[in-house]
Amino acid sequence: MSGVVRPRATQSPCNGVCRMDDATGLCVGCGRTLSEIANWGSMKDAERAGIRDMLPERMARLRREKSGSPETAR
Repeated sequence: MSGVVRPRATQSPCNGVCRMDDATGLCVGCGRTLSEIANWGSMKDAERAGIRDMLPERMARLRREKSGSPETAR
């Protein structure tokens, strides 16, 4: 062992609920776009981390749209 600690690759946020929302273009399970899902394996870890950082707001947007809330997503 060299003692070098390598950071773990950013894990996929997929939870197996793979269905795209027509209105937003986001997966209702993980909040990613189809392009992000398709390219996840070839993305750099920093790109993946950036997408993961956006997922909480995207999932909130999906919940708002599903509930018919008048507060629309950006």
